Amino acid sequence: MEKAKFAIVGLGVMGQNLALNIANNGYPVAVFNRTESVTRQFVAGLPADQGIIGTYSYVELADSLEKPRRIMLMVKAGPAVDAVIAALKPHLEPGDILIDGGNSYFEDTERRTVELEKEGFLFIGTGVSGGEEGALHGPSIMPGGSVDAWAALKDMFTAAAAKAYDGEPCVDYIGPRGAGHYVKTVHNGIEYAIMQMIAEVYDLLNRGLGLSTMELSELFKEWDAGELASYLVEITYKIFEKVDPETGKPLVDLIVDEAQQKGTGKWTSQNAFDLGAPTHTINAAVTSRIISGMKSQRTVAQALIDGPSEKFSGDREAMIAAIKNALYAGIILAYAQGFGLLHVASEEYDYDLDMQMIAKIWRAGCIIRADLLDDIMKAFDRDPGLVNLLLDDDFREAVVSRQGDLRHVIINGIKLGIPVYALSSALAYFDAYRTERLPANLIQAQRDYFGAHTYRRLDKEGSFHTDW
Repeated sequence: MEKAKFAIVGLGVMGQNLALNIANNGYPVAVFNRTESVTRQFVAGLPADQGIIGTYSYVELADSLEKPRRIMLMVKAGPAVDAVIAALKPHLEPGDILIDGGNSYFEDTERRTVELEKEGFLFIGTGVSGGEEGALHGPSIMPGGSVDAWAALKDMFTAAAAKAYDGEPCVDYIGPRGAGHYVKTVHNGIEYAIMQMIAEVYDLLNRGLGLSTMELSELFKEWDAGELASYLVEITYKIFEKVDPETGKPLVDLIVDEAQQKGTGKWTSQNAFDLGAPTHTINAAVTSRIISGMKSQRTVAQALIDGPSEKFSGDREAMIAAIKNALYAGIILAYAQGFGLLHVASEEYDYDLDMQMIAKIWRAGCIIRADLLDDIMKAFDRDPGLVNLLLDDDFREAVVSRQGDLRHVIINGIKLGIPVYALSSALAYFDAYRTERLPANLIQAQRDYFGAHTYRRLDKEGSFHTDW
């Protein structure tokens, strides 16, 4: 029997769909799942010529593969990855390639890369974005780790990856060690920020302006045909269209308002704090998910705490237009923060990240794919060393020309008592970044007052302390 060219361990929906994707592109795939019945059920539902081989032990899996073996782990991040690696190693040989396709923390990938390379294995931490549909039809793939491993995987990953409108595959080598998983983490942080801003816009339009769910669907569909064209805006109007067959009500209105998280957005914020990179809007999105989980407390609080009683009384159509502009400006600012963090991390971790290439492979397949990413590519083409999108003429003008609408929308949210934490944090980031002198001089004076932390002066060199 022909040897498989690739293997997947872990047959959740993502693992199954990736196996089908790779097999459909002409590469026979061996599959394994810890629960044997899952493998049997998956393989039993496939045609005989699908190119997928079911295996039921790590020995059988290793024996089914051509060398060097290429084995992709699609298991839960954390200890499960280490456990599978430990179980596989006795059946592998030097030069074999292990690929972690889960949402692993990048520092775990750094550690695994070093440990496995010492033993003669190749390891590549690979961010995969696109959800179940992307896994099957073409995700955005972000591999980082061994260059030799990338060379052995390039053709397969290129075939399996999403293709942008110009035919370019949404995959490329990101960088050494944990670079691939780091970039995927930041991708998810940007995703958190955009999702939260869309949610705030929904709240303003629905609760603030009184638009019905069907009106929202039509509006977001219209927005998706213009400058806001993106996967997240597209699925939003489709969500608003969905009617619950049991009640006849919009399904979104029946979903409990508790947004869960797997940790990648939090990791983005935590790492940004470690590196000293400002990610205001990502942080706001993480915090907003946390407070959404406090449903029982919020229910009690609503009965006890009064807010504004004011209702919106202005020009509704003008406000809708302003909200559109505010969302577009906020999304640009979320990307600016994400790419700014990537710039800092690239230097800190010696990843040598290519920002234009990252924008390129995010254009299709992934969750934050958007027409805007073409413009981001062009910005980095104009200036490969660009440290912040706001320093690019086109993006600066795009936000500056919409800042009035962003301010107007936030003010109205505040007046109505509708939380706009992510939108307002995006504006705060913009205002802080464009301000040469911030009030941090007072903070430093306070620190020197109570802790003798010293301060620097504008008019002379050196470090100073005052007996206040």
